[in-house]
Amino acid sequence: MFKVIKKENNARRGEFQTVHGTVQTPAFMNVATCGAIKGAVSAYDLKELKCQVQLCNTYHLHVRPGDKLIRELGGLHDFTGWHGPILTDSGGFQVFSLAGLRKIKEEGVYFASHVDGRRIFMGPEESMQIQSNLGSTIAMAFDECVENPATYEYAKNSCERTYRWLCRCKAEMERLNALPDTINKNQMLFGINQGCTFEDLRIEHMKKIAELDLDGYAIGGLAVGEPKEVMYSVISAVEPYMPADKIRYLMGVGTPGNIIEAVSRGVDLFDCVMPSRNARHGHLFTWNGIININNAKYERDLSPVDENCDCPTCRNHSRAYIRHLFKSKEMLAMRLCVMHNLYFYNTLLEKIRAALDEGSFEEFKNKYAELLDTRI
Repeated sequence: MFKVIKKENNARRGEFQTVHGTVQTPAFMNVATCGAIKGAVSAYDLKELKCQVQLCNTYHLHVRPGDKLIRELGGLHDFTGWHGPILTDSGGFQVFSLAGLRKIKEEGVYFASHVDGRRIFMGPEESMQIQSNLGSTIAMAFDECVENPATYEYAKNSCERTYRWLCRCKAEMERLNALPDTINKNQMLFGINQGCTFEDLRIEHMKKIAELDLDGYAIGGLAVGEPKEVMYSVISAVEPYMPADKIRYLMGVGTPGNIIEAVSRGVDLFDCVMPSRNARHGHLFTWNGIININNAKYERDLSPVDENCDCPTCRNHSRAYIRHLFKSKEMLAMRLCVMHNLYFYNTLLEKIRAALDEGSFEEFKNKYAELLDTRI
């Protein structure tokens, strides 16, 4: 399912084969939380934006419109119109983000829905059942994402519970994939490494989950407030214990510079809401750094957002026009900017792959890791 084609130090150039298509790695997954990219960007737009993988949110789709309804309608691929690989998260991040609305127990987590307040229970088995109903290519194991900073004792107990949950996830997925009416009988399972910023917990947890021989492995619980240097240190500590023949995914990361640094440490897959979220406020990534299109200096600027970009937005519209759209509160402003930022991220990963193919990734990293995160 995954093969490393080439390496430059720890950075890996690979191919990840799935039932819904082959992903060239390193790759960025475009976040379609409720089955669509926020900012009026459809699955059909994603093809033009060089997207390889769409990521959808298990919890939100379970709450609305309901995973059983999506199953009746043919699964996420038919429902959204995106027929490439889809990764669904497990709902575990909501354990973290909905801290005031949940209660964690050994059997799972009790939620109060953020939509209507109704009580919801989700455990490992329920998460796998929901993701099976969605029919995604890749299902993420149900885990607990612990807030940083956390006490060592709590982080240790959480790691142990996450491991027990992972074993239950694996058993339930095997059962679901064997059923005659399962939408995707080839659904993959990724395990998630946890342990906060305690490197010894991270390493021990990674060793344990590696023994389960899963389809892929993720590093979770980072980019939640800790300094980036700490995040890089954790990745470097865990990487030697991640199976070399399995794909590696860093969850919820991050800036262009974060991605370049993580690739250099052996990561293959990324996702983040940053490109679409920032775009909806006029913060745009360019090959010279980050610009705020709302600034007055762009009022008469007829140049594209980025002269080195050939996305649909840069091919057809000026900075002055896009700024006008924001000032006029036109929805088109968000759409054009989200399309640009996603195209930029997907092109960034494309250029990283090309640099790895050519053996020039270190040069690429030295040129762009800081520059792309710099505000102009």
